[in-house]
Amino acid sequence: MGDREQPSDRHRRPTGVSDKTVEALGKLSEALEAIEQARGSLYAFHRLSGHGDLQAGEAADLLREAGHDDLADRIETELVGRNVVEGRWTFQLVEEYDEGYYALFRELERTAREDLVGGRPHLFEAEMKEDRRSHGRRHHEASPGEDV
Repeated sequence: MGDREQPSDRHRRPTGVSDKTVEALGKLSEALEAIEQARGSLYAFHRLSGHGDLQAGEAADLLREAGHDDLADRIETELVGRNVVEGRWTFQLVEEYDEGYYALFRELERTAREDLVGGRPHLFEAEMKEDRRSHGRRHHEASPGEDV
């Protein structure tokens, strides 16, 4: 197992970095993961809302074909194409989130890693792995090795 028994350089704490710094970066990474999940949910909301709007338009067409013109008219004029929040469709919400909050969050997480640990990712998790794995056992290697 040789070189597979040691974490890669990218997953080793630089000299002089404190436990609190690694813990704080781990917490910031965990926060970013939550933001990534929230972003995925926002995109799901965007897609589902758009799909629902298209289906409402199809329902209005079917209602019209069935002779329910007044209800079809209301759906077409009051609901189909309506803003989901004041002045915005969901694509605009996604754009504002991506270009504002999300972009800043990613930038500050990256800046913290670059400034404090030379850009190394997941140091907290890498150290947790070292603590939890069974050293010297197959499928508990520190890294995949050079052949991967």
